[in-house]
Amino acid sequence: MVVGAFPIAKLLYLGVRQMSKPIANRIKAGARRSEFFKTYICGPPAQIYHWVEMRSKMRIMGFRGSVIKPLNEDTAAELGAELLGEAVIFLIGGGCMVLEYSRQAANSRHKEEELNETITSLQTELAELTLTTETLDAQLREINRQLLSFPVPTKK
Repeated sequence: MVVGAFPIAKLLYLGVRQMSKPIANRIKAGARRSEFFKTYICGPPAQIYHWVEMRSKMRIMGFRGSVIKPLNEDTAAELGAELLGEAVIFLIGGGCMVLEYSRQAANSRHKEEELNETITSLQTELAELTLTTETLDAQLREINRQLLSFPVPTKK
């Protein structure tokens, strides 16, 4: 697991998980009290989860085609509330990871832009120095040509 390789990342993950547990517990408590949540939010996912879990267990044990009885309403509400709480914890943790990734990407993009600006300014400065060197070289050649065109006085 990648998180195990980075102790600080694991510590942060545990911190986020601990901070999101009270939120998940409040949502679970509200889901247990509300009939709407029991019937429409918690019940169906719990029944689907139960059906998939029991179907896979039956197939592993070799019982194909067995009828799976649905959970009663209270058990389904409890399982659904647990699933909802875990989903909240997962979403908060995933959101933190996405935010951290976007922050790192923004920092990387900012560093790359600074590097590109530095490279551009160095290229501009190099072009200016090249032009200056060429100008001075042309002036030097002109001075040498003028010096060669004057007659050199000889001693008599």
